[in-house]
Amino acid sequence: MKKIALLAIMGFAGLTSFAQTARVQVIHNCADAAAASVDVWLNTTLLLDNFAFRTASPFVNAPAGTPIDLTICGPTSTDTTQEVIRFSGITLTANETYVITANGIVSAAGYSPNPAFTLDIFALGQETATNVANTDVLVLHGSTDAPVVDVVAVGAGTLINNIAYGNYNATYLNLPTADYNIQIRNAAGTDVVAEYAAPLQTLNLQGAALTVVASGFLNPANNSNGPAFGLWAALPSGGALVQLPSVAISTARVQVIHNCADAAAASVDVWLNNTLLIDNFMFRTASPFIDAPAGTPFDITICGPTSTDTTQEVARFSGINLTGNAKYVIAANGIVSAVGYSPNPVFDLDIFALGQEVASAGNTDLLVLHGSTDAPTVDVREAFSNTLLVDDITYGNYTASYLSLPTADYAISITDATGSVVVASYAAPLQTLNLQGTALTVVASGFLNPANNSNGPAFGLWVALPSGGPLIQLPVVTNVAESNTLSNVNVFPNPANTEINLNATFEQSVSQLAVRMYDMTGRVIMQNDLGTIAAGTFRQVIETSTLEQGLYILEIVADGKVSREQVQIIR
Repeated sequence: MKKIALLAIMGFAGLTSFAQTARVQVIHNCADAAAASVDVWLNTTLLLDNFAFRTASPFVNAPAGTPIDLTICGPTSTDTTQEVIRFSGITLTANETYVITANGIVSAAGYSPNPAFTLDIFALGQETATNVANTDVLVLHGSTDAPVVDVVAVGAGTLINNIAYGNYNATYLNLPTADYNIQIRNAAGTDVVAEYAAPLQTLNLQGAALTVVASGFLNPANNSNGPAFGLWAALPSGGALVQLPSVAISTARVQVIHNCADAAAASVDVWLNNTLLIDNFMFRTASPFIDAPAGTPFDITICGPTSTDTTQEVARFSGINLTGNAKYVIAANGIVSAVGYSPNPVFDLDIFALGQEVASAGNTDLLVLHGSTDAPTVDVREAFSNTLLVDDITYGNYTASYLSLPTADYAISITDATGSVVVASYAAPLQTLNLQGTALTVVASGFLNPANNSNGPAFGLWVALPSGGPLIQLPVVTNVAESNTLSNVNVFPNPANTEINLNATFEQSVSQLAVRMYDMTGRVIMQNDLGTIAAGTFRQVIETSTLEQGLYILEIVADGKVSREQVQIIR
């Protein structure tokens, strides 16, 4: 169906009979001040006088099967000679039901962006709900400066995914008649732009079909200080649109990470008040980011994995109160058992209130949590450059904010608080794992001394993705602490393409020389055991043409002395 223009269709209410008809409702949603009120002419007959912004016609009969001209003029027009816009040769299909909404911008300046004035037409309109127990809702994105958004009903999930300006949802939403809170979210569904009350039951809309329009400007200052963004409903009977009231955002986004290494809590049930939130939640797994109630205190109760209610709790955390539209990372840490673990800090929820689901552009953002009960205060460093990333982090604490790192493959060292003793080193293959744009939580997990902790899981670094699931273990990089103890080593070119030249100078003969290359997961991809090498200059060409683009570790071991170089392969 071709697009037709503004409110001219409204005038069909003044005509009494046609050979063929369609049913039409027209909604004036053009927020441009120049079209705040318009006259609509059918051919040369004035059909509608002073039709105002945010009003709608009732459903009326309109001529079908016959081409017509519709002309939009200012509200004082006496004929069509001073038209604002004219649409010629419009033909409706007989017996169809249409919802036609005027959107866009008339003015040449003063609005940004300024999509052209048009009518957005839905040809499967309804005047009543298909089920008398429901309210059927058609949604139109009619805000010219609003991006692609999701529409979410609090407690009922996503209603519309990725709706763009000028578009309706494909079909009416068939909603049980109740009072809802409706959230407008970004296209990822992670951030709430605004929340509105939709009191379908309070307004006695059972059995009705209505159209909800996103109307006005997110940024009025860029749009001639025009009307602000909101949701407005057109009833089948027409008249002034009904504004849906704005309300405080009622949800927060929460990810829960199970990092309690006590065998007694290897699998747990997590209850929110009296609702089972996560069933059989395993150690070293994470939930995705999910909606949680905000602004209302609630209880989190941890029970065994076969719980049917909260009466046999392992731990209960009462009066948790989240802030609307905030994002939280909540990690379960500590010890449940009375004996068998040393030290045994109490089981607790460590809460970070500035969570992220995505990273800043081009980077990977890392939140770090010290969750190892028997590990001391530590530093976190980039192993090869020895760059300090996290200073003096203690058990139960997160970094103050996310580390925003260029997406590459790194080696990470955990050192003592002085930075002089390396506890362990790990590969962090952010680029290899395609984690650009992702926000992660890296958790120090398990025990440095399993023998003192019921032979529990060993210390390591594990990563929680925003999508949840089993944590990802960062591979150990062997003996990174010994790097650079072998001197007079030169690797070039770096970055390299098809080959790397390795030069080394030995002041005395070497009885055992080995050259190895690792990828950033710690896997050995090349190994040459060269045996005895005479004193003097050693040279070797390493073929790299078959390697994928990325970062690698080149290791040279000469009679126990080690040198490692991080090399980059480019294509």
